[in-house]
Amino acid sequence: MSMEPGFRISYIRIRFSLITAAVGLFVFIVGAKPNWFGWDRSPVVGFIQIAVFLIGLAMICVGGYVGLLALWGNRQRSILADIGSRLVSTGYVIAVFTGMADIFGLGTQPLPMVPYFGPWQSKGVLIGQIVIVIGLLMMVPYRSFVEER
Repeated sequence: MSMEPGFRISYIRIRFSLITAAVGLFVFIVGAKPNWFGWDRSPVVGFIQIAVFLIGLAMICVGGYVGLLALWGNRQRSILADIGSRLVSTGYVIAVFTGMADIFGLGTQPLPMVPYFGPWQSKGVLIGQIVIVIGLLMMVPYRSFVEER
């Protein structure tokens, strides 16, 4: 396996990113499905649950972003990777604004009521997650993996 002279992968960054993404996945699951751990106290998805799973999603995004940047090493990132990094943040913004639509006053329930995480909000968060995944896939340095073989 021959590497370029200036190419160096930061294993500390990769370790940090994997730990951050794993903790983020745990936080996301706690927010999305607290009944899996016996922590569900209400029949509806409330503000705290939405906030917790969005924090978990943010940790997953940060972990994936840092890890994929570390795979690039010292090399210049491609335009596709730069677009992918922007798609990751755009997908997260989509997920936050659709998940918190009732809190921001854009949802179906008026603000004095309990926030309602309904089918429209769940579809919006899912679309945000799909955009995040597309962005992360665009950040993978495919060319370096092909050149190593």
